[in-house]
Amino acid sequence: MAEMDVALKDALQLDGAIAAAIVDYTSGMALGTAGGDRGFDVAVAAAANTEVLRAKLRTIDLLGLRETIDDILVTLGSQYHLIRPVTGSSGQGLFMYLALNRNRANLAMARHRLRSIERALEL
Repeated sequence: MAEMDVALKDALQLDGAIAAAIVDYTSGMALGTAGGDRGFDVAVAAAANTEVLRAKLRTIDLLGLRETIDDILVTLGSQYHLIRPVTGSSGQGLFMYLALNRNRANLAMARHRLRSIERALEL
């Protein structure tokens, strides 16, 4: 089981990783962040992506689907943004957020590794 700091550090080891966060989607507040720089505020990105996850959860509810979200991918011209809800009981209401440089990242590997990190997360 990985603690939050270890999980965030592991996420930043991915090729092309720009920033990572563990976020409470009820408040939009990041519980932990890693990476980022002056041009990329991880806390702002985490809060804004809370709305993306909330919108998708509302859509699933409105459609009456009995599905859960594995992950959400937002593709930008130069970046990938991955949002992955935490599935463990200690992570209820949380998600992992990962921003990647699109030219350097292997998206399939990033999704696979983020899934492994999320499943091992112990909060």
